[in-house]
Amino acid sequence: MQKHPCVLTIAGSDSGGGAGIQADLKTMAVLGGFGTSVITALTAQNGLGVTGIHAPDADFVVQQLTTVLDGFPIAAAKTGMLFSAPIITGVADVLKEQSFPLVIDPVSVSTSGHALLQQDAVDALVERILPLATVVTPNKPEAELLAGMKIESKEDAATAIKRILALGPQAVLLKGGHFDEANPDLIDWLGLSGEEPLGLHHARVDTKNTHGTGCTLSAAIATFLAHGFDLKTSVKKAQVYLSRCLRNSYTPGEGFGPPNHATPCEQ
Repeated sequence: MQKHPCVLTIAGSDSGGGAGIQADLKTMAVLGGFGTSVITALTAQNGLGVTGIHAPDADFVVQQLTTVLDGFPIAAAKTGMLFSAPIITGVADVLKEQSFPLVIDPVSVSTSGHALLQQDAVDALVERILPLATVVTPNKPEAELLAGMKIESKEDAATAIKRILALGPQAVLLKGGHFDEANPDLIDWLGLSGEEPLGLHHARVDTKNTHGTGCTLSAAIATFLAHGFDLKTSVKKAQVYLSRCLRNSYTPGEGFGPPNHATPCEQ
């Protein structure tokens, strides 16, 4: 493992502290990375939901990004909430010149149902960001949006992964948290071009504290990539870390709590 590699998150701020930039930076710190950030939007939210969003103009988002890249040797990065087409376009124009691994969490809707991606941003995400991805990490609704199909079976999952791979990312991690929620065995599907999807099995954790799980997982994958692990190893290590955080979670306020990001993880 590299010692304290610089990791970048490009995402929205969660005033409730459980998701977004806050979750990413906590995850990166616990896993031995030095987290840097580009904030794409400010959200007013807590464990009950999102009550408002305010985004800076795209030029300032790009200024944040170029300033971070000028000052830090970024070893890996992730994106979360990108919000608008102009922000996505500006970020993509900078990221396409970089060579570090890039984890794309295609955030579109919050757990409480609040839209986190403007409608015109979906096309920009597909056309400009996905082709830059080392891995894209959709949940079931996000994968259905990207693949343009319903996913109800293992065969559907394989088809959806192939459709998303055709959009340009090197790999797709289709997260299993929204599938068969009564099943104690959870399967994430990792698909790489030219390979059959690999089913990564792990136990479902019985907790309501799931706010920010996608952010946490993608930040963990990016941090392990920054440490020099290959993609499959990074994904598996990130799954272990997230499971430990969920098992040790608690509810700091009203509504849904987040994973306990401070949970130690065997490296």
